[in-house]
Amino acid sequence: MSRPLFLSRRSVLCAAGAVTAATVTGCWGSPDHSDPSHPNPSQESAIFDLSFKIESRYRPFELVAPAFTAVRSGAGAVEGLAVSDHTPAAPFAAVEVDVDALTGPVCAGLATSGDEHLLAVYDPASQRASIEVRRGGRTTTVARKKARLPASFRFAFALCENRVTVLADTGDGWQPLLSRREKVSKHVDMRVPETLRAHRYAWGAHGSAGSAELAGVRAGLFGMTGIRDQHLVQHSDGTPYLRDGKAYFTATCAGLGFFQQAHWGVFTLDLAAPTRLEQVAQLYSRRDGLLLGDHAGQIVRDDENDRWLVATSSWGDFAFDGVHVRHVVTTDDVLSGVHVLETTPTPLPTRVSSWDPGMTRIDGRWHIGFVESPSQDPFDFHPALAAAPAGADWLDGLELVGAATDLHQCEGPIIARVEDRWWFLASDGDDRRYPVYDLRMRPAGTLDAPYETNIPHPQLVPLPEDRGGGYLLVTFDGTQFAEKVMGYGGHGDVLVMRSTDAGR
Repeated sequence: MSRPLFLSRRSVLCAAGAVTAATVTGCWGSPDHSDPSHPNPSQESAIFDLSFKIESRYRPFELVAPAFTAVRSGAGAVEGLAVSDHTPAAPFAAVEVDVDALTGPVCAGLATSGDEHLLAVYDPASQRASIEVRRGGRTTTVARKKARLPASFRFAFALCENRVTVLADTGDGWQPLLSRREKVSKHVDMRVPETLRAHRYAWGAHGSAGSAELAGVRAGLFGMTGIRDQHLVQHSDGTPYLRDGKAYFTATCAGLGFFQQAHWGVFTLDLAAPTRLEQVAQLYSRRDGLLLGDHAGQIVRDDENDRWLVATSSWGDFAFDGVHVRHVVTTDDVLSGVHVLETTPTPLPTRVSSWDPGMTRIDGRWHIGFVESPSQDPFDFHPALAAAPAGADWLDGLELVGAATDLHQCEGPIIARVEDRWWFLASDGDDRRYPVYDLRMRPAGTLDAPYETNIPHPQLVPLPEDRGGGYLLVTFDGTQFAEKVMGYGGHGDVLVMRSTDAGR
C-alpha cells in the first residue's frame, strides 16, 4: 500500500481513540519490585510542591554543525567543481556557499574522484533549482523547481539520510527550495558505507562553462533544524554528569524530513545560563550494513565499571513496521567528537515495539524505563518500567515492573529523583499532562508544568545550591521548520522551565 510521504505521528494519532475501548486500564507489577520505604504513592511529596514556569524558548538551527565543520574557505573565483579531501562520517552532511556573482550555474554537494556526484544546483539563466545525481557515467536531474534568487545569496546542499534538500538564504534565513528522498535513493544509497566513503564535499561552478565568484564555503556534518527528546547524561546512580558547570544531555537533532532524517547528538547546557547550548558530539549507528541516524535514548556513565552505557532507538530506518531499543557498552568518551555506534538489540521484557530507553541503578538494582508500542500504524504507545534483580548487571534478568497500558499517546519516560524519592515521569499527549508514577508504576499524580505542543518530555535537571537550587525542566515543542515544503519532522524549539515551590 502506498502512503503519503510525510505521514506523521501527529496525523495518525487521532486514530488511537479507535483502539482505546479494546485496551485494559493499566498494568502494574508484582510486589517483588515495590518501594517498601514509601508504600503510599499518593502521600505528600516534594515533587508535587514543584510548580514550573517557562523562562526561555529558543531554536537551535544549523545546517553545518559549528563544531563539526570540515571545510572553511574564502573561495574567490571558482571554475568547475572543487572537491575537498573530506568525507562525512555518516549521510548527514551539508555544504553552504556564499555567492557574490554568477556567470553560470552554481552547485554544492558531494562528489567522488571517479566523476560521480550528488549535487544541489541553481541556474540563474533558467531560474531553476535542481537536484542532480551522476552515476555510472550518466547524469540525472531527479527534481527541479522554479526559484528566483538575487545576484548575491547563500546557497546550500543538505543530505539527511538519503534525502537531499536544496536551500537558499536571501537575507531572511535558510529556506528550502526543494527536497527529495525516493528519487535520490533510486539512483544511489548514501547509507552504504562504501558508497559514502567515496564521496567528498564539493562546490563550485556547474558544467563546463561559466564560473562563480564565491565569498566563502563551509562544509561539514549536518547540525539540526531543532532538537527534541532531551535526556540527561547521568552517572549510574542518577546524578547528572557535569563538567565545568555544564550539564550534558543527549537530544534528537531534527533533520530535513521525517524520523529517518533525524540523528542523535550530545549537547551541553550551561546551568548558569540555560540558553547557552553547545553540541559537542555527533552520534550515528552502523547496523544491517548501513549508516543510520538512530536516536532517542540515554547515555549513562558507570563509574564503578569504567564504562559508558549507551541506549538508543531504531528510528533511523523507520518504515511504520516496528521500532526497537538498541545499545552498546564502550570505554570511548562518547560525549565528544564523532562516533559511529555498533549497537545490538536490547533484551527488554516486551513483545511489542519499544523506544525512548533510560536507565538508573537505584539501591543496587538497575531500572530501565522505555516506551511500549503495540502499533505504529496508527501509533499507539505508553510508558513501561523494567528492573533487574539486585546486584545484577544492567540487562541481566530484566522483568517488567509495570506498564501504563491505559495510555495511548504517552512517551518520554524519565527516571527522576526529587529530594529523597524516586519517580517515573512520562508525557501524555492525549490529556496534555505529565503523569507521575512510583517505582511500582502506581499512578501518583501529575507534574505541575506547562504542556506545550507535540509530546514534550519532562526532563528534570536538579540545580546546585550555588545556582539557586530547585530544578529546571528542559524539553521541546512541536514548532516545525518550513512544514509546507519539508512536511512533519523538523520540530524542536527548546523550552526551559524553572521550578518554584507551590506549597502544600
